[in-house]
Amino acid sequence: MKTELLIEILTEELPAIPFLKEWKNIPTKWKQALQKQHIDAECEIYFTPRRICIFARDFPLQTQDIVSEFFGPPLQIGYIDGDRLKGLSQAGIGFLKKANITKEHLTTITKDNKEVLYAKRILSGVPSKQIIVEVVVEFLDSLQFGKSMRWGSNQKSFIRPIRNILILLDKTHITTKAFGQQGYAATLLHRDFGGEWVQISSLDCYLKSLQNGGIILDYEQRKSLILSQIQHIEQQHHIKVEIDQNLLDEIGAITEYPTALLGHFDKQFLSLPKEVIITSMKENQRYFGVYQKHHKNDSQNNCQNDCLYNGFIVVANSTTKDFSQIISGNERVLKARLSDAMFFYQNDIKTPLQSAPLAKIAFVDELGSMLDKVRREQAIGAYLAQKYNQNLDFITKALEFAKSDLLSEMVGEFPELQGIMGYYYMLAQHNDAPLALAIKEQYLPNSEHSALPSNVANAIVAMSIKLDNLLSLFSIGKIPNGSKDPFALRRAANGLLKIILEFNLEFDLDSDLQILTQGAPNTPNTPNQNLNGAKNSASVYKAFDIDLLRSFLLERLESILKLNALLFRSVAKSDTKEILRLCSNAKALELLLDRSDREQLISVFKRVANITKDMSKDTDISIDEKLLSAPQEKFLYEALKGIWALDSLDSLDSTSFLERLFELRLPLEAFFEYVMVNDENLNIRKNRKALIFAIYLEFKKIGDLKELAI
Repeated sequence: MKTELLIEILTEELPAIPFLKEWKNIPTKWKQALQKQHIDAECEIYFTPRRICIFARDFPLQTQDIVSEFFGPPLQIGYIDGDRLKGLSQAGIGFLKKANITKEHLTTITKDNKEVLYAKRILSGVPSKQIIVEVVVEFLDSLQFGKSMRWGSNQKSFIRPIRNILILLDKTHITTKAFGQQGYAATLLHRDFGGEWVQISSLDCYLKSLQNGGIILDYEQRKSLILSQIQHIEQQHHIKVEIDQNLLDEIGAITEYPTALLGHFDKQFLSLPKEVIITSMKENQRYFGVYQKHHKNDSQNNCQNDCLYNGFIVVANSTTKDFSQIISGNERVLKARLSDAMFFYQNDIKTPLQSAPLAKIAFVDELGSMLDKVRREQAIGAYLAQKYNQNLDFITKALEFAKSDLLSEMVGEFPELQGIMGYYYMLAQHNDAPLALAIKEQYLPNSEHSALPSNVANAIVAMSIKLDNLLSLFSIGKIPNGSKDPFALRRAANGLLKIILEFNLEFDLDSDLQILTQGAPNTPNTPNQNLNGAKNSASVYKAFDIDLLRSFLLERLESILKLNALLFRSVAKSDTKEILRLCSNAKALELLLDRSDREQLISVFKRVANITKDMSKDTDISIDEKLLSAPQEKFLYEALKGIWALDSLDSLDSTSFLERLFELRLPLEAFFEYVMVNDENLNIRKNRKALIFAIYLEFKKIGDLKELAI
C-alpha cells in the first residue's frame, strides 16, 4: 500500500551560492538515502530561502522485502561422500553458518549444470514510519555545503540552524529528535504574515497554506516570474534589462515571493564607467543593470545599445501592494554607493598611472612583487613582439601600465575591475585609445565563451601575462591537481592556446618554452632600459621540469580541439610540438576515421610500428640500395624516395602530406606479403628494418603510429 509523505526542513535563511552548488545533488542524495532503507519512491523536492521540502503522493507504507540467495558447494562436496544420508560435510556445515540458516531450510538447485546446496532467506520489510526519521537524518548528514555550523546544545551541524523538521506520513505526524528539534506538525509562512506557526495536517493542507501564505515553493517558477515581470517593465518603460544568469539564480534562491521593481538614480552618475555602476549594483545590492533601448528610426538618439539608463531592477521579497517605500529605500542606498564610487573615480583620475608602486605589492611567495612580474611579462612580450613582428614599444608600454590600477581606490573596492579601470584611467590621463584597449583586454579570453583580444598586439600582451603566470607558478610547484586550481592556471592555458589558434601564431612547446624558461632575451631595440635588469633577475624562472608544463598545455589543447583521444595522443607524440602544426596534424589524422579503407590503413601502419618498436631515433637508418633484391622492397623504396622528394612537411599541408603517406599502403602490403623482413642475412635484415623504420619516421611527422589503435 502507498500513501502521501511530506517532509519539510525549516531553517534560518539559507546562503544562496553554497546552497545552489549542492542543490543539483540533493535529489540524488535523497534517493540514495531511501534506497539504503530499501524504499523505492518518486518524490518531488523544492526549496525556498528557509525550507527544503520533499513530498510524494505514492509513498510505500512498508519497506521492500529483502531476498537473499546463497549458493553453496556441489552436492558431492556438501554431503559426506555425496550421500545425503551420511549428513553434511564440513563444507556443508560451513555453508549453513554462512547463510545463517538451519538444516531444515537447506535445499538444492541446479547451477552451471551441477546440483549445489542452496538457501533462500527473506527478510520482511518494516513499516516506513519506523525508519523515515533515520532516512531524513542520513539525507541531511550527506549534504555538503562547504562550511556548516552548530547551534545550541546540538552536536550535529548544518549550513544554517534548523528550526523544525516536519514529517507527515499517511497524514500522521512522525516526531523527530534530531538536530536539537522535537519536530512539530507546523510551518512558518512568509515573514509578511508574521511569525505565527501554522498547523499542518496533510500534504494538501501544507501546499494550500504556503500558497495563501506568500510562498512560491518552486525555484524555477520564481525565476520565471521574475523574468516575466522584467519583460513587462521593459515594454512599459522602453528599456532593456541585462539579465545576468548567475544573479538571477541567486535572487531566485533568496526570495519566496519575488516582485521585480524599477528604481532610478541621478543621471550625474552616468558619467561613471558603466562597469562601475553595473558592478556596484550587482555585487553590493543584487540589482540588474538597465540600458536605453535603441530605436533605429530615432535620428536624434546617438546612443548605441550599450548606453546605460539611470535605472535599476530590484527584486523585492514582499507580498505588499505598495512598493513605493521599498523602491525609495533602495534608491537611497544606491545613491550612497554611487557617491562613494564617484569619489573613488575622481581621486583615481588625479593619480598618474605608474608601475613603480607595484614594488610594494607581493605577487606570490617566492615570485617577488607585482613589479617583478611586470618585468618578466615585458621580457616575454619583447621576445614575442620580435617573433611575430609586432610593435615592441607599444607592447612594452601596455605591459608597463597593465597592472598600474591595482593601487587605485576603485580597484580596491572592486578587484574584479582591475584592467577595466586601467582602460578608463589611460583614456583620461593620456587619451591613448589603442594602449587603453590593450590594458582592457589583457585578461582575454577569461572564460569558455569569452571574446578574444581585438588585434595581434593586444593578443601578445595577453599572451605575455598568461605565459608568465604559467612559467612562474610551475617553477615553484604550484601545479593544478585534480579539481584544485587556486591560481586559475587551466584558464590561463586555455586562453593562451585560444589566442594562438585564433591569430594563427606559431608557438613551439619545445623551443619557445625552453627560451622563455631561461629568461626571454631582450632585443637590441628594447626601448625600456628596465628590461635589461629583468633579464638577469625577475625574468629568470627557477629551474623546473618543463615537460610538466608541456604536458599540461597539451592536455588543455586536447580539451579545446575535442578530438578522438587516441588520435590526439598519437599527434602529441609526433616530432613536432608547434601548436598550429599539432592542430593541423590532428585534423588531418581525424580524416582517417571517414575513409573507407581505414581498417586496411591502420592494419598496415600498425605493422610498421610493431616491427620498429625496438628502434629509436638514434638508430642507424641508412639504406643500402645494393642490398634491395626483392621487387617489392625496391618498389617500396622508390615510393619512399617520392616522399623524401617533398623535402619536408612544410612543403605540403598536413592533409596532403598524410595522403602521400597513405599511398604507401599498397607497396607496404606487397612488401609484407612477399618479403621476409627477418632474413637470415644480418645485413639484409638490418637494411629492411631500416627501410620500414624510415617510413615510421616519416609518419611520425604527423603522429606516432604506436599510439594509433582506433
